[in-house]
Amino acid sequence: MTHQDKAAVVLVSGGLDSATVLAIAKSEGYNCYALSFDYGQRHRFELEAASRVCDAIGVVQHVTTPLDLRAFGGSALTADIDVPKDRPDDEMETGIPITYVPARTTIFLSVALGWAEVLGAFDLFIGVNAVDYSGYPDCRPEFIAQFETLANLATQAGVEGTGRFRIHTPLIDLTKADIIRRGLSLGVDYGFTLSCYDPNEHGQPCRRCDSCQLRSKGFAEAGMPDPHTDHAPP
Repeated sequence: MTHQDKAAVVLVSGGLDSATVLAIAKSEGYNCYALSFDYGQRHRFELEAASRVCDAIGVVQHVTTPLDLRAFGGSALTADIDVPKDRPDDEMETGIPITYVPARTTIFLSVALGWAEVLGAFDLFIGVNAVDYSGYPDCRPEFIAQFETLANLATQAGVEGTGRFRIHTPLIDLTKADIIRRGLSLGVDYGFTLSCYDPNEHGQPCRRCDSCQLRSKGFAEAGMPDPHTDHAPP
């Protein structure tokens, strides 16, 4: 395994947060290897958005890995369960919603860690956020800290001391408005992204799910128009 200076694996879903994280990693001088997952999500249009984002920002390689979490279900994103719509803020801020996909971030980071070890890269970037989020337990700093510990216990590089893995979460304590401002300062075109949990058959956002509402609120608080229109991004 050959160490690559400033190489990083970046999780890119195609949403607003991951696009911002990719831009941040790139701005910090990392050679970015983007990783997306086709995990049976109902909002598979996000994979097209991920490709657009990677093409626009620039990566060394973009891999989309198939992973059938629909085989287990347990979430409105991976089973025939209605996506909640029009929830008020206080409801979104309470409890863990049905859009939570069991162990998703743990699984995604584990696969990213495997690729990073093969690449000789010791930096992983992920767009988790503990401020404007939907109550997911795997978006908290406590989880990230524990996974970083695991990464350095469960790998050859960690055991042999050839490098130390770091999980970068540059958005974890930012509001959605702050994330948008940061991305715009780095030239992110949010018209390429898709945040919706339940887009229609043409990939148009529903504007009513938790993710759409959080996105809309973020752009409003940032004082910027959301480039989403009635049509899917080109």
